[in-house]
Amino acid sequence: MTSTLIVGGSGGLGRVIAQHFADRGDDVIITSRDKAKAEHIAAQIGPRSQGLAIDLAQPETIGASLADVTEVDNLVITAVGQAANTLARFDITDAVTAVTMKLVGYAETVRVLRDRFASGASVVLFGGLAKERPYPGSTVVTTFNAGITGLVKTLAVEIAPHRVNALHPGLIGDSPRWRDVPDPPHSAQTPIGRLVTMAEIADATDFLLRNTGINAHDLYVDGGLLAT
Repeated sequence: MTSTLIVGGSGGLGRVIAQHFADRGDDVIITSRDKAKAEHIAAQIGPRSQGLAIDLAQPETIGASLADVTEVDNLVITAVGQAANTLARFDITDAVTAVTMKLVGYAETVRVLRDRFASGASVVLFGGLAKERPYPGSTVVTTFNAGITGLVKTLAVEIAPHRVNALHPGLIGDSPRWRDVPDPPHSAQTPIGRLVTMAEIADATDFLLRNTGINAHDLYVDGGLLAT
């Protein structure tokens, strides 16, 4: 039986990804900072789903939080901390929390689970298109998403032969953030004529996990926006 762990799988995109793997028959573990929420969502996902509490912004606690996880075939880390933070009104506390979560927390999660990876296990880390397309207030977001690129390259060497890749979505049209926004940004610029969907991101995640030739790469799922 395949075991899939989705860190940040209790809502939004992570929830859709978790359901994708549950529907194909995986044993799925999802996480949230709130244990009750994680367990509630896991019960909705399916009978072979489990919820755990993890706070990536407190990386020293990750080992204990994952102590009961025995084996992992697929590790997906989607957790985000993307509040706008301009230099004009720079919030150092928010910046440190976001960078700690996205870079130190991601790396520590992989380190903690490495010895519990099944023989063909692989990892997908989520970044975002702000890495290539900064916007006002994205200094911290752009920086840690660029850091994800460096992280997957070094992890691919350190956890070899296990694979690790990064997925950088564009704006996701049916996500909670954008689905009710009229004429969301980038819609008119995207060659496919719309924003990408959560189902497309889930499918891309599956591709990176299952295709054994893809390693240490950034995959942009943006409907072609970067070509414009």
